[in-house]
Amino acid sequence: MPMSHSSSHTRATVAVAAGRPDRVPGNPLSQPPEFASVRHAPTPSEYGRYTNTSFDAVEAAIGALEGGTAVVFASGMAAISALVEVAVRGRPGLVQPLDGYHGTRALLDATTGLLTDSVDVANTEAFLDALPIGGVAWVESPTNPLITVADLGALADGVAAKDGMLVVDSTAASPVVQRPLELGADVVVHSVTKFLAGHSDLLMGAVVTRNEQLVEALRAHRGLHGAIPGPMDCFLALRGIRTLDVRVQRGQANALELARRLDAHPLVQRVHYPGLPTDPGHEVATRQMDGYGALLSFVLPTAEAADTVCAAAELIVYATSLGGVESSMERRNRQPGEEATHPGLIRLSVGIEDVEDLWADLSAGLDAAADAAG
Repeated sequence: MPMSHSSSHTRATVAVAAGRPDRVPGNPLSQPPEFASVRHAPTPSEYGRYTNTSFDAVEAAIGALEGGTAVVFASGMAAISALVEVAVRGRPGLVQPLDGYHGTRALLDATTGLLTDSVDVANTEAFLDALPIGGVAWVESPTNPLITVADLGALADGVAAKDGMLVVDSTAASPVVQRPLELGADVVVHSVTKFLAGHSDLLMGAVVTRNEQLVEALRAHRGLHGAIPGPMDCFLALRGIRTLDVRVQRGQANALELARRLDAHPLVQRVHYPGLPTDPGHEVATRQMDGYGALLSFVLPTAEAADTVCAAAELIVYATSLGGVESSMERRNRQPGEEATHPGLIRLSVGIEDVEDLWADLSAGLDAAADAAG
């Protein structure tokens, strides 16, 4: 079984130590991928769709980082879909952020029988007012792509008072920066694809909770519907988690510096990043997060200006995902479901490159956009 961890250890240490094989002479230091679809009988689990030591190891690590029990799935959307089917469908209603991830919003809005409402997640009172008794508060914090910060502690208290369930998608923060279960959330979801795995080479999702009945229901749903991650994906995700703390610390330090410089640039109309004292989410983020994360967005006057910056980049990757060791950016309005986003908004996922190299790349693109605008 994967090695447990001490609750007194820091998250940096947990990321390195959790989910390893027992310290028995002859055991490997790292959990190897288990390439097996069937086991010799009799055994509690004979078929690989239900359990695998590769699942066990990465679940142990993610669960230890978040302070709960993790269940992993083949993708972030598979994890969200399972949670919706197991614990959300049939409730009296759901409130979600105005600017949450478009894939999640599309799924929730299309769920038969689920009444959804969209509210600014930074407005705690309005969010709770919209929540029906026994309903689900589905929160992203920070949100994607406007990097809006929710007051998770206040939301947790308000949701509990209404006998509801608080789900927090913490993909944009990672457990290095924020641990929603500690703040009162009932469930945390992650696209493991992003910061947790960190290398843009796999798809995986996770649901984390302290509700063991929900854990068993999610595992049963995963086995029945087959949304299982492959052993190599589990192996790669676990390898990525080993460097989670150092990657996120470097990325968010870079992001803060880039946000400051972008905020001072004459072509930039606004920077969305809670690390800036002028950002509306700065106070809440400072109180509930260990840093401000490595994701930001900024607004240029036009779609053409934003496209010029993205196309001019030689170091920063022009791509739609986030959370990798490499910095990436894109104009979000071009994506289906993001039509309400400002046409000139660029989302920037900041990686671990040298910050001066990143700024040289960005500023060259900004100069090109300014020249093209005349």
